[in-house]
Amino acid sequence: MYTWLLPAVKAILPYVGDIVNAALPVFKSRKIDEDAATQEALLQKQINELQDVASLNAVHIKDLAEQLKQMVITLEQGVIANERRYRRLSMLSWIAIALSLTATGLLWRGN
Repeated sequence: MYTWLLPAVKAILPYVGDIVNAALPVFKSRKIDEDAATQEALLQKQINELQDVASLNAVHIKDLAEQLKQMVITLEQGVIANERRYRRLSMLSWIAIALSLTATGLLWRGN
């Protein structure tokens, strides 16, 4: 029924941990000292950490976007294949109905 769901989960699952780690910035030190020089150094360090996390996050988002693009292409191909199969089966069903009505009509005439 949801045959596309399992490959999607398998494709995204390896990146979940990295995404969570990148999305939750964890500063090495959270307390700001009263000293202005130490405070500026700490703030600069935290800014650098945020920039590193943001760039890593951008890389992961790009990877996920590529995987999503491939998943959409695969889903579209599956939809096209299913549409062809549906049309073929629908045509065969109408042919079978026409043949059965013809056979029923011939049987009624023969009796």
